[in-house]
Amino acid sequence: MQVKLDLHNHSCLSPCANDDFTPALLAVEAMEQGIQILALTDHNSSRNLVAFDEACRLCGILPLFGLEVSTVEEVHVLTLFSHLKDALEFGTFIEFLLPDTKNRTDLFGNQLVVDIEGEVIGTVDKLLVGSTSLAFSDVVEEALSRDALVIPAHIDRFANSVLANLGFLPDLPYSALEAIHLPVQTDTHNLAVLTGSDAHCLEQVGRRSCYLDMEQISYEALKKSLANPSAVSYRQ
Repeated sequence: MQVKLDLHNHSCLSPCANDDFTPALLAVEAMEQGIQILALTDHNSSRNLVAFDEACRLCGILPLFGLEVSTVEEVHVLTLFSHLKDALEFGTFIEFLLPDTKNRTDLFGNQLVVDIEGEVIGTVDKLLVGSTSLAFSDVVEEALSRDALVIPAHIDRFANSVLANLGFLPDLPYSALEAIHLPVQTDTHNLAVLTGSDAHCLEQVGRRSCYLDMEQISYEALKKSLANPSAVSYRQ
């Protein structure tokens, strides 16, 4: 079966996202667009994943609980978990490794923690868009050791990508790669190449969703299909 998925999205927790872009709004818009597997991947934090979990289950969407981790080299890596508890623990670990720099809302934007109804229940004082103290290879190793999917983000972007910042794609056991433009003009190591919306506002949801040939809609089926690069398609 062809399953529509989008594994790169932000919420109002990320300072670069709109303040009204709540996890519930993301899930509802994804549902309306027929997205069946959805990830929330805020910058270096998992604090909006509880609301995201509730919203996805109400919308009949399989949630993946993620973070977009910034390495010490300023490379962005998507780390995706099947269990909320594991993602929350990883998020606490990653936040601890960020510099102790206070967010300036006038420069970077708000970092809002919200509930299922979109009510603000907290804010994060530490700037979330900084880089952690972990090297790229260490992020990959640490996330994999916690049974996460690991996907280098937007590898063909001019900034914050593995190709732009490291100059090459290290030979590591990634789950897949994410790109913006297709076909990718580099050796993809015979890995599945996904496209993700990287949505920061409602209008961007689903702009780069892709499809995966899967046996069923489950985390294990997703992992199995990602091992087959030919299972990915981009139009349906």
